[in-house]
Amino acid sequence: MTIPDDDVNRLRTAIGRISRTLERQSGGAGMTRTELSVLGAVARAKSLAMSALADLEGNNPTMLSRVVGRLEASGLVVRVPAPTDRRAVIVEITPEGARVHARLRKQRTRLLTEWLADLSAAEVQALVGALPALETLAAHNRRPAARVAR
Repeated sequence: MTIPDDDVNRLRTAIGRISRTLERQSGGAGMTRTELSVLGAVARAKSLAMSALADLEGNNPTMLSRVVGRLEASGLVVRVPAPTDRRAVIVEITPEGARVHARLRKQRTRLLTEWLADLSAAEVQALVGALPALETLAAHNRRPAARVAR
């Protein structure tokens, strides 16, 4: 199926604006988008191998190690040796990390709920109907991106 560039740009713009506005209005506890994403991934899983986290987040191991280091310094996650392979590292959420993640998630859910209340029932139904496609798109987005030639 061919989608007109104008429609793709409208979708990109809308998703970007929603995301940026949610970040701005809910605060981010002083964290970057990447830190928030990594914290969320670890919070949902409770415990992830660094290699699995790198794959999930689409980050290279060096960058991910720095991000996890900042989260660890803030007391939000801890790194522990894997029980079966002492060379591997597991990232676990701390109680404080779980609290921060839950607070941010609650704030963002509240904001989005308020915004949805301003839409018509048909608009809300259309958004809910689009959720499976948006979730598939989001999962696709987790794959490492191809390099764009400059």
